[in-house]
Amino acid sequence: MNQPLAERLRPKTLADYIGQKHLVGENASLRRMIESGRAPSFIMWGPPGVGKTTLARIVAEKLDCPFYILSAINSGVKDVREVIDKAKSNPLFQTVNPPILFIDEIHRFSKSQQDSLLHAVETGTITLIGATTENPSFEVIRPLLSRCQVYVLKSLDKNDLLALLHKALTEDVVLKEKNINVTETDALIRFSGGDARKLLNIIELIVNAESNSPVIEITDAKVVERLQENPAAYDKGGEMHYDIISAFIKSIRGSDPDAAVYWLARMVAGGEDPEFIARRLLISAAEDIGLANPNALLLANACFEALKKIGWPEGRIILAETTVYLACSPKSNSSYMAIEEAIASVNEMGDLPVPLHLRNAPTKLMKELGYHKDYKYAHDYVGNFVKMDYLPKELLNRSFWKSQPNPAEKKMAEYMRQLWGDRFE
Repeated sequence: MNQPLAERLRPKTLADYIGQKHLVGENASLRRMIESGRAPSFIMWGPPGVGKTTLARIVAEKLDCPFYILSAINSGVKDVREVIDKAKSNPLFQTVNPPILFIDEIHRFSKSQQDSLLHAVETGTITLIGATTENPSFEVIRPLLSRCQVYVLKSLDKNDLLALLHKALTEDVVLKEKNINVTETDALIRFSGGDARKLLNIIELIVNAESNSPVIEITDAKVVERLQENPAAYDKGGEMHYDIISAFIKSIRGSDPDAAVYWLARMVAGGEDPEFIARRLLISAAEDIGLANPNALLLANACFEALKKIGWPEGRIILAETTVYLACSPKSNSSYMAIEEAIASVNEMGDLPVPLHLRNAPTKLMKELGYHKDYKYAHDYVGNFVKMDYLPKELLNRSFWKSQPNPAEKKMAEYMRQLWGDRFE
């Protein structure tokens, strides 16, 4: 058969689905939703090969509604609009469940591409199901994310992978006709990295290579030999992807340029998306270096822009320069901690009213109500500063930003103390 093994074994129902028991096991949230016959828009976040596309197809089959699929890698706003128009014109559009639009790698959609989905999702023209390997909190625009439930999918564990192996050998129309003897499974499990598709691809690779043998033996040594790679080899699509980017960022945060460049080299050699690395450098510059060296963010942004202009492989030099600079920079997370504390305060206190003197007063009525009254224009005063309350009264004298003991922030904090006195002690 021409179909690959992974496609032949793709589950059609939840009964055949392996893994994600926290979502599709008995009484689990996603299973209850599917079996209810109704589905809101949702996004599935998890590593490759854990069943995101399969789940989307199962949902569409269970709901008995039209199913459209786009890949964000090679689709744009025009493709989205065409699918939405098709959904509107479909004779089943007026049924209980709207058509499902499944977008794979939705994190690769730009803001404008994601914006093009909003109205159709809001009005129920389509049910959006997105799949992403990246944290949707960072990669999906807030208005779209707020309209979607997020489900986190996990790498398949050893028992899941062994169950899939057994299923392949006993139920696949091709493999069950062959005499396959699996004597060891450690290498299969290790190289698959929790990825069902990868496990099935490895099995198929070995079976095809020995198709003329009366008995096909699968051993650890044979798996390693066939794959011709080190067990610790970098895998940009599997669990190692997350481990290496974590080691990279932590090395920068820990001010170790040698380790940071090493992990960068691992990603470069492994074929990682250069823009993915550049985005993480931008985040690190803001989160881990921040006000201790504001130039770090400027350099990281310049790195991202330059990378898009010169491309690859020269782009690796720019990534290396930025990596070393960030690792060697003084560190501070004071801005990160400040916004986190401020958000916590917003969640705790709710939407506190803006003080009257800080409000804009474009109309006569607003002026009569006291809007803008007693506001003091800082530039009218010596040193371009005058003491005045800018926080809601419930938060007066509340401190969110706390300086850290690096030269740049010490200077900033001293200036704030000169202006505000004890508030910045």
